[in-house]
Amino acid sequence: MFQSLFHAGTFSVEHVITTMVIALISGILIALVYRMHNTPSGKYAIVLAVIPVVTASVIMIINGNIGTSVAVAASFGLVRFRSAAGTAAEIGYLFVALAAGLTAGMGFVLLTIVLTLFVGAVLTILEFVGFGDPALNEKQLRITIPESLNYTGLFDDLFHTYTRFARLERVRTTNMGTMYELSYRLQLKRGDVEKPLIDALRCRNGNLDIMLGTVQHERNEM
Repeated sequence: MFQSLFHAGTFSVEHVITTMVIALISGILIALVYRMHNTPSGKYAIVLAVIPVVTASVIMIINGNIGTSVAVAASFGLVRFRSAAGTAAEIGYLFVALAAGLTAGMGFVLLTIVLTLFVGAVLTILEFVGFGDPALNEKQLRITIPESLNYTGLFDDLFHTYTRFARLERVRTTNMGTMYELSYRLQLKRGDVEKPLIDALRCRNGNLDIMLGTVQHERNEM
């Protein structure tokens, strides 16, 4: 079913054009899926769209030539060390685009289409269902306390009353070392307990600064 267009290293103009067009279409589809769920940085979406075409061209040029393949691998290695690390999403979509380009460059155009549509559908479904997103009512809490207070277990009873879980993630000094800022990751039992929790915390920390907000999504690099 999945047969290559190329046989014994021969290339016809029709097959090469077909391969390039399929690779370009795959790249555009992958870039569209990426834009649907992410905010592109710079011209990344455009680059993502043309990567399968470039990869397919390189694979056709190599065509079993070991010396050429080593030179190309070295070139890609130099490009990698000259590039800044991307986010996990950017690198993931980059691998998808490379896989589509490799498949097209080997002449498996039907497999390229199936791969692109299948992976695009899976990514869209996972984004739609919120796979990997923070749980409902999950919050980030920052509490400022005087340095005289021992923060170990200081708010455990309040967290037991108002939250499903609370995890201390970071402690840092502030205000010239006279105060501590505690950063917690927690999940509220219900959405209507925010004010009671903050009021209880204010009584415990001497009415110093308290910040309760959504979880900040950091730039996950690979």
